[in-house]
Amino acid sequence: MALFDFFSNDIGIDLGTANTLIYVKGKGIVVNEPSIVAFEEHSNKIVAVGKEAREMLGRTHQDIVTIRPLKDGVIADFEATEAMIREFIKKAKVNRISIGK
Repeated sequence: MALFDFFSNDIGIDLGTANTLIYVKGKGIVVNEPSIVAFEEHSNKIVAVGKEAREMLGRTHQDIVTIRPLKDGVIADFEATEAMIREFIKKAKVNRISIGK
């Protein structure tokens, strides 16, 4: 066992056009949410992701835009996808992750 293995979590992320899932080793699926991002159009500030963003569809102020950053199985908006993943990892309460084992 490497020195930092004790402090890291192995995670798997399934980016889907409809939903994103995050699996944490030893915990199972900890996030299963719609792949939707809501952001302020003028500042690009993320307002909500997942279920909260889905609830905002069609019900938001004109300055708030909701999008699906994945289209037809590919990433259509890289920045929005990256922000969405970061927020989902926060929701999963994953402090430190191990990438590419």
